[in-house]
Amino acid sequence: MDRLRGKVAIVSGAASGIGRASAKLFAAEGASVVAVDRVDAVNETVKAIKEAGGTALGLIADVSKEEDAARYVDTAVKEFGKLDAIYANAGVSGGAQPPFFELTAEHWRQVLDVNLIGVFLAIKHAARVMVPNKKGSIVCTASVAGIRSGAGGGPYSASKAGVINLVTTAANYLTGTNVRVNAICPGIIETGMTKPIFDYAKQRGTEDRIGQLNPLKRYGHPEEIAYTALFLASDEASYVNGQHLAVDGGLTSSMPVTGRIGR
Repeated sequence: MDRLRGKVAIVSGAASGIGRASAKLFAAEGASVVAVDRVDAVNETVKAIKEAGGTALGLIADVSKEEDAARYVDTAVKEFGKLDAIYANAGVSGGAQPPFFELTAEHWRQVLDVNLIGVFLAIKHAARVMVPNKKGSIVCTASVAGIRSGAGGGPYSASKAGVINLVTTAANYLTGTNVRVNAICPGIIETGMTKPIFDYAKQRGTEDRIGQLNPLKRYGHPEEIAYTALFLASDEASYVNGQHLAVDGGLTSSMPVTGRIGR
């Protein structure tokens, strides 16, 4: 339980779901964690970490605002002396939206500001303090929706495709610095963001069908993404850079087919 021993990490979107699971896991593995979110519930994550014997502080911030991104990075350095890893996980789905060709520019801005601009700002300001130290890991949450159509709305899918490209671009801009940048592409995970999907399935009595399109035939849990983030944030992933890793039960391993051997 010491894979991040002595390290300092930031986790955004830490009030719930993948972010909360990751902040708790990072702390359990020895990291001092700055848990960031725009809602007060981030302090519940910090409380849980401290009750478990870990070290953490909470910070309410809007990841899409540059001054807030600078502030959460500077806070980590001020309070804990350095920054070894950041998990830029905060994101929004965009909620219920009109049909694609009825979307407005404002619909797009609401999603892109958090999901893509917010990730860029995390990379920018984390790199600002990591590059002089010649070491660091930047992990970003993308999505299978950024790899294939059909896993999210237009703005959400485009924002996550942007994250995938941003990661490859940033990794190359950081050539020679020993700062790594990677993305995780979750499949269907039970979180607050996907709650409407799960609630609707429960109402229809079809909850057991969620995730049935992937070879594992199930949906995922926040902790399964957190463990992937832990690996990428740790020194164990020291040769992994500029990649996007799908954690989706195998969903993106195949194009849709009508039948499979063994079915």
